[in-house]
Amino acid sequence: MPSLNNAYIPGKATPNELVPSRYALNIGAIEVLVISDGVLPLPAVTMSTNVEPEDRSAWLEEMFLPPDGFDWPLNVMVARSGEQTILIDAGLGGEFPGFPRAGQVPLRLQAAGIDLSSVTDLVITHMHMDHVGGLLVDGIREQFRPDLRIHVSASEVAFWAAPDFTHTDMPEAVPPVLRSAATRFLNDYREQIRTFEKEYEVAPGVTVCLTGGHTPGHSVVRLASGGDKLTFAGDVVFPVGFDHPDWQNGFEHDPEEAVRVRLGLLREMAETGALLVATHMPFPSVGRVAINGDAFRWVPVFWDY
Repeated sequence: MPSLNNAYIPGKATPNELVPSRYALNIGAIEVLVISDGVLPLPAVTMSTNVEPEDRSAWLEEMFLPPDGFDWPLNVMVARSGEQTILIDAGLGGEFPGFPRAGQVPLRLQAAGIDLSSVTDLVITHMHMDHVGGLLVDGIREQFRPDLRIHVSASEVAFWAAPDFTHTDMPEAVPPVLRSAATRFLNDYREQIRTFEKEYEVAPGVTVCLTGGHTPGHSVVRLASGGDKLTFAGDVVFPVGFDHPDWQNGFEHDPEEAVRVRLGLLREMAETGALLVATHMPFPSVGRVAINGDAFRWVPVFWDY
């Protein structure tokens, strides 16, 4: 099995494989690979449902972004600790035709020389379609090993038995697909799912921890080895969340709790200086958090070629 830090493209390269779509680093003895699943084009209002339009427009203009919509990056992560290979989230797959530029994880894992049969553990931060959809692609489930362990919080599993969208503000077509994807995931992988209550050590130095907020069972994954630390934050924070951590996201099932979780995590990251990776931060989504007055500042790492 090749090292994640020497991931390769087998066979003849294609133009799609030449797009920067994976980034390797080490957290102590843990090998890490961040992989882009693509991007999700979404209305700009979705990122800030509790603010005035002029405030949203001002932030978008400052960021040189279009006024009505922008592309949310979509990232997953692979971590190798000891004899275990852990896939963290699985991308969109083909769950939503309105997002044709996402769903690349299966192909990009293959291009990186990572067979699904080598994955021993899979962590699902939460069961939104852009995190479990890659597992629902035809022929994918059969490629995993029979003893695959899928780690997801017990409260997340319970929530999707009867999901509540009362406090969300999503595009109208999205909630039915979220419900369908979560149901299919639970039905297809029920025998492999291992639930936890608050936190669980998946592998040496790799721990999944319940946060709630974005969904009742949303979790983050913390890596620690040799004095190095990295947190995969899932959907706790989006690009606007550093300047405006109190801006609520339309996909948050408990917006007020999501703000509390976001503030807590950003303060912790700023205090510790640990690395942060998040699902919807621009690829490769590896950086640190700094205090910036009453808010925060994202400090991306310099690429290590």
